[in-house]
Amino acid sequence: MNLGSPDSPEVNDVKRYLRQFLMDGRVIDVPYLIRLFLVKGIIVPSRAANSAAAYKTIWTKEGSPLVEFTKQLQQAVQKNFDEPVEIAMRYGNPSPQDAYKKLLEKIPDLEEVVLMPLYPHYAMSSYETAVEYMKEVHEKNKYGFKLTTVKPYYNDADYINALAENMKPYLQQDYDKILFSYHGIPERHIRKSDITHSHCLSSANCCEIDSPAHNYCYRHQIRVTTKLVMQQLNIPESKYEISFQSRLDNKWLKPFTDIRLEELPKEGIKKLLILCPAFVSDCLETLEEIAERGKESFMNVGGESYTMIPCLNVHPLWVGAVTKLIKELY
Repeated sequence: MNLGSPDSPEVNDVKRYLRQFLMDGRVIDVPYLIRLFLVKGIIVPSRAANSAAAYKTIWTKEGSPLVEFTKQLQQAVQKNFDEPVEIAMRYGNPSPQDAYKKLLEKIPDLEEVVLMPLYPHYAMSSYETAVEYMKEVHEKNKYGFKLTTVKPYYNDADYINALAENMKPYLQQDYDKILFSYHGIPERHIRKSDITHSHCLSSANCCEIDSPAHNYCYRHQIRVTTKLVMQQLNIPESKYEISFQSRLDNKWLKPFTDIRLEELPKEGIKKLLILCPAFVSDCLETLEEIAERGKESFMNVGGESYTMIPCLNVHPLWVGAVTKLIKELY
């Protein structure tokens, strides 16, 4: 299961997609009527045209890159299973209902479905909403089969190895720093997901202090992913840093990618490698926001070279990691 995409880059399809996405109470976590007013009255009318234009810059003849890469991953993973593999999107198509229907058509006496969320890290606006939506559809339709979910795999050895090997070819070139740009989330989401109600964001080093909260803490998990990958590649702390992209306001996790891209050349970082490990499939946020606009920002303030390392997409080691994560559950 992946995030999803508009059916086309046309404004009406983008509006429909944005309404579904932003009306999710785990994405914009305010009371329903306020969310309705914000989304349908302000955000979608003001942002749809610009979003559609952005989608047009990355759209391919096959359609949405995110959907296409997810289909390619499905086909690659299917080769490792006798059981059918289907895809679902949290927003847009194919829907969870579509995926469940296809599985039942192939196996009418289906006993169990294993859900593989394509989100390595736990966040209420990504992993949690995807899993809960699949559960909701499952319960609403009173399906007779069991639903089992792969847990966040931010520290899984095979996932880390896939990330490291995916980076290796790009490390052959001269660079000053590696920037890990993770999708941002509001700080309040971190606090809301804290099962201890007292740990997350309580101190500058809370992510390094062991706590049950870490099982649901996006900030902790992305830091673990980064550290493990850099350790495997023997890259010192001075050569990399973490930032957060796609922010909507200043109360999101910091530092902000767009700000760092403008600051780094002034700090002597002229040659940059950048990757987006919160995404396993290249999409609008990686191809347009980072590869296009991010590069423009960096180069305009004195950058000399800027390389975006692609997402895992259908890297053979990633296909193997997905296969293993699923097989471990049955």
